[in-house]
Amino acid sequence: MDLIPQLQRAILAQFLPPPSQTFLTTLTTARSPPPPIPSLLATAKARLLASDLTNTSSAIIDPSAPVFPANIDAATVKETNLAQNTHVQVIDIENLSLSRWEQVEELEAIERGERTRGRQVIRVVAPEDGDNEADASSTAQQTQASRPAAAAITTGGANAVHRLVLQDRQGKRVFAVELRRINGIGIGKTHIGEKILLKAGAVVARGTVLLTPETCTLLGGKIDAWHETWMEGRLARLKESVGADRPR
Repeated sequence: MDLIPQLQRAILAQFLPPPSQTFLTTLTTARSPPPPIPSLLATAKARLLASDLTNTSSAIIDPSAPVFPANIDAATVKETNLAQNTHVQVIDIENLSLSRWEQVEELEAIERGERTRGRQVIRVVAPEDGDNEADASSTAQQTQASRPAAAAITTGGANAVHRLVLQDRQGKRVFAVELRRINGIGIGKTHIGEKILLKAGAVVARGTVLLTPETCTLLGGKIDAWHETWMEGRLARLKESVGADRPR
């Protein structure tokens, strides 16, 4: 049986972005004999999730893959629904549950190596030469105890609400907001360039996609260069947005 149809079915069964025929042909003919389907699928998945959906020169994504409707970002449209499954990638993410100034303070604390636990601030430091084992153990215990608080800072917790900027294959960008909490979404969880499948029927209200667990499938992946740039610039952008320019 021809490998290309088998591989294509396996890729689509995992809800991944639809691959181009050129990409499938390259994968299945690069080696002779070709690797087994599970190996080809793993390679295809890694490549698809690390790709830029808008990069037509890479010839990885099917050029006929669905995109956002032209008026999806129209604020005058009270409510509509996506007519078809649409793959998108994450361009930005923000935790709306914290003020931007609170986010600046938390990020600065993390940058200094501090973590909060209740009202106590713990500075996480490596034990100096000559410290005894008990001191090292105490430091390790404090570090472990502070991790839940750090996780709450970065992911926003169970009651957080996140706003994302999503981009389709043609480069169109649209805001998306959690209508109900989606566990896989959060600062520190969601990567820039991560792929998401918005399912047919997803609600779009006043130009914003409303995300729910039923209509949003997180596929993972990231674009390393984008994510690194976003992480490095995030604190600076938050400071600028609140007019914060305090000396460090």
